[in-house]
Amino acid sequence: MRAVRDAVADGEIDVAVPDDVLVFGRGPGVYESPVALRLGVDPEVVARRVGGAVVGGGLVRVVVPVGRVVEAVKRDPGVVRVPPGGWSEWPRTFENPGFSVRYAYARACWVERWAKDLGIVAGELQDVAAEELALVGELGDVPGRAKQAERERDARPLMLCLERVAGAYHEVHERCPAVPKGDEEPGAVHAGRVGLAEAVKVVLGNGLNVIGETPRERI
Repeated sequence: MRAVRDAVADGEIDVAVPDDVLVFGRGPGVYESPVALRLGVDPEVVARRVGGAVVGGGLVRVVVPVGRVVEAVKRDPGVVRVPPGGWSEWPRTFENPGFSVRYAYARACWVERWAKDLGIVAGELQDVAAEELALVGELGDVPGRAKQAERERDARPLMLCLERVAGAYHEVHERCPAVPKGDEEPGAVHAGRVGLAEAVKVVLGNGLNVIGETPRERI
């Protein structure tokens, strides 16, 4: 949005600045927007201002380092207003997407408590595994799906996104543990995973609040 506003202010384009723009997640840290197509302006102008590139016949693509994606969703997890939604409380199995979301939140809370007890400060992701990249991609998609849910006055786009985040986090929690194994000393890799768990906690906690459910640290 700032890129369009600045381009208008500098006289590069002459359009009414929209209140919002569509942004689609295309993978971990990869985002594309049809903003130039929607406004009927040269996409190169917008791409140049955001440090991106033009792809797909006019879409503006921006690639963001995964660490910045994690920090960005912590700051803005998608605080919106949507009609109440939710899942069934039972059964408490992974076949119930509501349980998967709630349990992922509880797991992220446990990692945060564990890190606090050991004095481990969250850090940036190191030696990023494929499972962690997949999770970052899902996290980065949340703010856009939250805005979609608000725009359509339907909680389902956000709920489905939360389900994907939860599923990806369960994979990370099992395969890329933040807790050192055996006699292993906590290191930068673990600190990065703690930071990732914090982002999951923020995103899922916010999402549950948005759809009208109080997040629980233990279930």
